[in-house]
Amino acid sequence: MKIALCQINPHTGYFEFNRNKILDFIEKSRHAGAHLAVFPELSLPGYPPRDFLDFDDFTDSCLLEAEKIASLVHGPTVVIGSPTYNKSGRGKMLHNSALLLHNGKIEAEIHKALLPNYDIFDEYRYFEPGRDFRVAEVDKKKLAITICEDLWNIEGKYLYVSDPMQELAKQNPDIIINIAASPFSEQQFERRLDVMRFHAKKYRIPVVYVNMTGAQTELIFDGRSMIVMPDGRYKVLASFQEDFYVFDTDAIFEESAAKPENNIELIHDALVFGIREYFTKLGFKKAVLGLSGGIDSAVVACLACEAIGSGNVSGLLMPSQFSSQHSVDDALKLAQNAGMVHKTLSIQESFTAVEATLHPLFKNLAFNIAEENIQARLRAVLLMAYSNKFGHILLNTSNKSEAAVGYGTLYGDMCGGLSVIGDLYKTQVYELAHYINRESEIIPMNIITKAPSAELRPNQKDSDSLPEYDILDEILRLYIEETQSPADLVAKGYEKTLVARIVKLVNTSEYKRYQSPPALRVSTKAFGTGRRLPIAAKYLS
Repeated sequence: MKIALCQINPHTGYFEFNRNKILDFIEKSRHAGAHLAVFPELSLPGYPPRDFLDFDDFTDSCLLEAEKIASLVHGPTVVIGSPTYNKSGRGKMLHNSALLLHNGKIEAEIHKALLPNYDIFDEYRYFEPGRDFRVAEVDKKKLAITICEDLWNIEGKYLYVSDPMQELAKQNPDIIINIAASPFSEQQFERRLDVMRFHAKKYRIPVVYVNMTGAQTELIFDGRSMIVMPDGRYKVLASFQEDFYVFDTDAIFEESAAKPENNIELIHDALVFGIREYFTKLGFKKAVLGLSGGIDSAVVACLACEAIGSGNVSGLLMPSQFSSQHSVDDALKLAQNAGMVHKTLSIQESFTAVEATLHPLFKNLAFNIAEENIQARLRAVLLMAYSNKFGHILLNTSNKSEAAVGYGTLYGDMCGGLSVIGDLYKTQVYELAHYINRESEIIPMNIITKAPSAELRPNQKDSDSLPEYDILDEILRLYIEETQSPADLVAKGYEKTLVARIVKLVNTSEYKRYQSPPALRVSTKAFGTGRRLPIAAKYLS
């Protein structure tokens, strides 16, 4: 049997675009002699459709497109993902389904049984779980068709009471098909491979896994669809792009070389892809950001130049009386190295004018964070004016360490349409800078080696307000990603007062993060939809 893995990049809600893309891949499958063409989970509407699913017209449109595709298919049987209506009259109105298209019609609906409701997933909000487990027969082969999470209830990691694959195994399938919309995170590929190998070995049959690629705002889908054999051999498709491969069950495929994952390379590729997808799918062409001469803006500028072209990226240098000359020089050199448009607009006069306006209120008070934040907000005013006048999207340059502890100014440096490195800790930003410079020096070495500073007051350094980043980031990672309690952190050897201070900063900064732009997700626990905490709470504060 020949099975075409159709790793596509759908556009959420753009039904005509998705239908034509699916038809193009079906035609490729037909030319390749495939008996079956398999597409990702919810490939018709795009993933995640979220509250579009509350509109009946949305689901109606998906099913209408499925019928159109079925009527035009001449050749392989097709598996596509779509919402369908729950006809039982009980529970949620919809199912998350795999549709089997053959003989000009929708021949079967296979409903997802295990609906993830953790991290960024919210499927039980919309869908009723499937409870009918039947294999599908195509070209005399029995297929156990499953949808993403349906395969993730494995021994030692049981998240659900039921196990769809155990039920399907009773019917002696020949092949497992899993269609997925699994977002990227830096460790996700190894986890997927372990899950697919577990099932291939346990049931002694091949697993065909077809994952989505593309991005939906903060979620990045890496693709990397795969075939996994019972003996552990596997073939993996491309990352962060569409791909197509025909698996012949009667032939030997060229196995993918097993090699350690380079996480910083993957993160780099994911962020470039995420920026490009955000601009492409929203119809934007140009970006603007503030260039401070610091590491964060340097890394974001380089990623943006790679994603949408350096001629489409503008950097504004906005020095104040507190800006060092070396920071201005570093920012200019970076802009020249990256080939981006750059302009210098001093905020010194603007800051003096605002100080004068506020003097009747502030005259007897010492310079403090209020004046520091005025500078950040003046820069945001200029950036947003540039954005409005020239139609550029402002890219936010805050990192995860800063966002975690509230080391950022609302309506200032926290502004932007997209947070590019908002899911990278500061130490990872430095790693990424070195990776960007792997072949030539784009980011000046002085930016990488100098002590980080917001330069909002004389001789300011980040370490004046925060612990050293190597210590801070590890405590943050354990607390945020691994949900370790303060007591757990102290037991690991971290100083009690330091832990208490950092945890309090994280918890009391939640209100700021609610007002932050979406951050491209590359970790297992990003701020935003995947981490939902109350703002007004006392727990652990």
